[in-house]
Amino acid sequence: MRSCPSAHRSGRGAEGALEPIPYLDSYLRSILERTRVIAMVGASTNIRRPSYFAFKYLRERGYRVIPVNPPAAGTDLLGETVMADLESIDVPVDMVDVFRRSEEALAITESAIRIGAKTVWMQLGIRNDEAAARAEAAGLDVVMNRCPKIEYGRLYGELGWGGINSGLFSNRRRPLRSRTKLT
Repeated sequence: MRSCPSAHRSGRGAEGALEPIPYLDSYLRSILERTRVIAMVGASTNIRRPSYFAFKYLRERGYRVIPVNPPAAGTDLLGETVMADLESIDVPVDMVDVFRRSEEALAITESAIRIGAKTVWMQLGIRNDEAAARAEAAGLDVVMNRCPKIEYGRLYGELGWGGINSGLFSNRRRPLRSRTKLT
């Protein structure tokens, strides 16, 4: 299965932000449904980092997520040993989730191809057309500038991601407390 041929043509808009890349919901859903093992390159052990939230969320949805972060290699992240690189993983990987800068995506994609991954998924704000073309030429599916955590929540009707409906964040004002008049 391939992404839209036009998906890799547009780049950054006038403001410098990445333009949305059109992917069919069926394409994204098929990737999420057939994926069992995700190698998350750039997974952080810092609970305040977005990669930590994505790691935890995807594990809670039944995926085995293997963290890849060279400086943290050998440490534990929610029961998984952090690996130094993709080649150190000793189980078949379905998806490589890239939480690194766009400039690093090509090297990560080359590693994904070497280990036999089926999908390279580049996180929000990450786009590398050369890496995408290389992955697709090798038969891998590619998603860029999207988050599997967000797409899972959107496609499967879960609104609990990112703090929504968790009680941690709200767009509603707190009720005013009644004040006692000082006299």
